[in-house]
Amino acid sequence: METLNSVQYQITERRISKLTLILGAVASVSACLLFSFRVGAGVWIGAMLAWLNFRWLEGALDALVEVSVGRADSVEAKLPPGAFFRLFGRYALIAVVVYVTFSVFKISVLSILVGLCALGLASVSASLYEILAPAD
Repeated sequence: METLNSVQYQITERRISKLTLILGAVASVSACLLFSFRVGAGVWIGAMLAWLNFRWLEGALDALVEVSVGRADSVEAKLPPGAFFRLFGRYALIAVVVYVTFSVFKISVLSILVGLCALGLASVSASLYEILAPAD
């Protein structure tokens, strides 16, 4: 059963997901042109990690909500193991990718951190859109 609010949340989640990739791509191309290919690659890697982080968090929280609502009265209410992996594995994935990218490819950690900020900028942009152009 989907309510009007849950549909609106899904629209906003998709908007944040798309904006993360778009803003990351724009920042990456800009960094390539202004600085170097390595800096641009670092920004793109960071933006992709931010997008993957958001998607995994979204999936894990959706599973958590489904379990809590669907089995509220049940003693067997358990979160699927994949949700646990997505919830906590995203930090490990970011750490491993940043380490390998820095140590093997010699890409600046700072450029990756700038790319990770794409998710924050996308969230703020989507929130401003919701405020300035509210749905009826």
